[in-house]
Amino acid sequence: MGFTPLDGLVMQTRSGSVDPGLVLWLLTEAGLEPETVRDGLEHHAGMAGLTGGSGDMRDVLAARRSGDEDATLAFDIYVARVAAGVAAMTTALGGADAVVFTGGVGEHDGEIRQAITERLAHLGVTLDPAANRATSGTDADLTAAGATVSTLVVAAREDLEIARQTRRALHAAGRSR
Repeated sequence: MGFTPLDGLVMQTRSGSVDPGLVLWLLTEAGLEPETVRDGLEHHAGMAGLTGGSGDMRDVLAARRSGDEDATLAFDIYVARVAAGVAAMTTALGGADAVVFTGGVGEHDGEIRQAITERLAHLGVTLDPAANRATSGTDADLTAAGATVSTLVVAAREDLEIARQTRRALHAAGRSR
């Protein structure tokens, strides 16, 4: 993300990165009010705006499987943006040791992991299809034999981070009394 959560990947209802000229055009040529543009970019864009549905990736995938062209386009945009982001980071770092999938989509959807890694094959990222199919929501090594970059799934474990920060806050509060 950048200055706000609007930057970066296309999300469920947020636009992700857009050409700043679009925002200017919406304000000056389309005559939209700034609040309307903000609301649109934050709450009515992203996968929901592309598909005309909820934007929930499970719904997008189901619609794509049934042949929905908007869902297919949304899926393709999502995969292309993720792969482009990984490729850019790899360039900035001078290479990569691993590509790690985490969070809701990364932990639970092998179809998306497969599509993203196919676009990153030129960087040495190749996943084992059987391991990918067998994994959902647990830590796993999906790296294919011969791949030069590891492909991993790591559960986010946000609950543990919340517990750590709560313990730290309670400990600090106890010392200040």
